[in-house]
Amino acid sequence: MRRAIVIGGGIIGLCAGLELARSGYAVTVIEEHGDRTAASWGNAGHIATEQVAPLASFASIRSAPRRRFSAGGALDLPLSGIRAWAPFAVRMIAASRPARFAAGSRALASILAPSLPAWKDLTELIGAADLLRRDGHFVAWESDATARSGRASWGEADTGTTQFASATPDDLNRLRRTIAPSVVDAIRFTGSGQITDLNALADALEATLIAHGDTIKRRRATIALDGDKATIDGEAPDLLIIAAGAQSGALMRAMGYRVPLIAERGYHIRARADHWPADLPPIAFEDRSMIVTRYADCVQAAGFVELNRFDAPPDPRKWDRLEAHVAALGLPIAGPFERWIGARPTLPDYLPAIGRSRHARNLIYAFGHQHLGLTLAPVTAAIVGALARDEAPAMDISPFDIGRFGANRMTS
Repeated sequence: MRRAIVIGGGIIGLCAGLELARSGYAVTVIEEHGDRTAASWGNAGHIATEQVAPLASFASIRSAPRRRFSAGGALDLPLSGIRAWAPFAVRMIAASRPARFAAGSRALASILAPSLPAWKDLTELIGAADLLRRDGHFVAWESDATARSGRASWGEADTGTTQFASATPDDLNRLRRTIAPSVVDAIRFTGSGQITDLNALADALEATLIAHGDTIKRRRATIALDGDKATIDGEAPDLLIIAAGAQSGALMRAMGYRVPLIAERGYHIRARADHWPADLPPIAFEDRSMIVTRYADCVQAAGFVELNRFDAPPDPRKWDRLEAHVAALGLPIAGPFERWIGARPTLPDYLPAIGRSRHARNLIYAFGHQHLGLTLAPVTAAIVGALARDEAPAMDISPFDIGRFGANRMTS
């Protein structure tokens, strides 16, 4: 039987491993950390099919000054991390040119469109259909002015397969009565979804792999390039998949690539869900760049875009601000709060890297999904499976080739 080794036990790696197992490979998933602290297991649980427009855009760049953390916003470029984010910012500006932005939107639309149906199929396959909700999400505002501006922005945006409409009077009354009295206006999206328990999802994916006879190992992976093959521990498997999130850059470097990947760090706080209605979908409080999600046994408030080194220490001020937002909104959650930080793997054009290596004929890569790792995991897995079977994927994946960043073959 052909062997495949997947480096990365996050949502992308586990889904890819399961797809390879179904394609006839004996699969080993290698994950260095066993505590599920990666971005895969701390995200907002939102299947964000509406986020078709890449964040690499002139609109994002123009709005950056007013969104900076020091001005009360969600964007932080710490001076201590300037060596990481300054080159990234230059590349992001280049990727924001209108032609590249338009091409990036088309590319994202092509893989976002099938993502919710793909999640339905996957959760049924692993016996966890109850973990998927397909009842959309809310976007809420706290003033008439921000509501007008927000509605106008969403009205002009390409939201792919999703649609939105004004929240009904009953929805608004309920939001004000049970969640946040300060909500002035809201819209509700349809066509988006939610995973209701990320830990249960990880358990189900791992259990399905193990039941299939595959293996999950908790250890560090050391890889090298030997001629035209990728090796691990001196041996060359039939396939090696790099799907290690924010740590994929170092692994790709061992394969001869220079990858402009940055750790786009997010923060969340969690507390007991005693007073939060279980049937409410995620709510994005757009004035505060914060999304609040009810999970099975907790409520989570998440936010911030911090461009930094992967190993930089966390900034406690961001947790403090999330707690302040929760208090200011009057949300029905209270401490003690569990605090978390995770690194979203982000490339300058805000498109993932998915493809087969030109350096090592047994190497496939799948990383760089920024805010959309959960959303795009089953679709990415299907692409990896097609590449492993030497089949054409269901959509054009050339926009996701890592070679788009130029001559990145290292010469020394």
